[in-house]
Amino acid sequence: MHIAIVGNIGAGKTTLAELLAKHYNCEALFETVDDNPYLEDFYNDMKRWSFNLQIYFLNSRFNQILDIDRNKRFVVQDRTIYEDAYIFADNLHDMSLMTARDYENYLAIFDSIKQFIKPPDLLIYLRASVPTLVSNIQRRGRQYEAGIRLDYLSSLNEKYEKWIGGYNEGKLMIVDKDKMDFTNNPEDLGQIINNIEKEFHGLFKF
Repeated sequence: MHIAIVGNIGAGKTTLAELLAKHYNCEALFETVDDNPYLEDFYNDMKRWSFNLQIYFLNSRFNQILDIDRNKRFVVQDRTIYEDAYIFADNLHDMSLMTARDYENYLAIFDSIKQFIKPPDLLIYLRASVPTLVSNIQRRGRQYEAGIRLDYLSSLNEKYEKWIGGYNEGKLMIVDKDKMDFTNNPEDLGQIINNIEKEFHGLFKF
């Protein structure tokens, strides 16, 4: 079973993935942030490093999906390959931070990869306002995220809403992060878990 958690930077994807993996005694798959050789450079000069960063993420998540499919195990994934194309690369192009040539090349690579992957069994979207995102980003204190612009986060939110609004690849759950604190409130986490079990009732045992 494959559950994927999506949402903007600072929405709480990693935290929820850890909590769900612990609850279900399954594996959590995370973004390769600490070992990413482009991330800090990207935040310092987005236009120069945008293509490199997106290709790195695309390859990393493609390998994750191949591993999930090959081993047929229950996993919770932090962010998906679809976000790389439909959210981040698209947004970088719209903001003139990725050239049209690089963007078209990126989409061609993504379209080739997409033929070999299947969507998650459940997609959980963490919807969060920009103030909530900024608060979470400041709280975790990653140095390379200190320079993230508010208009960048806002643009990403718009992309997420558009993508989620048309998502029809499989089951979808939306969590309002402005109203739910699953990190500190066990009742909020319990509500999410109950909703997951309702989605998959009869398909497998928890």
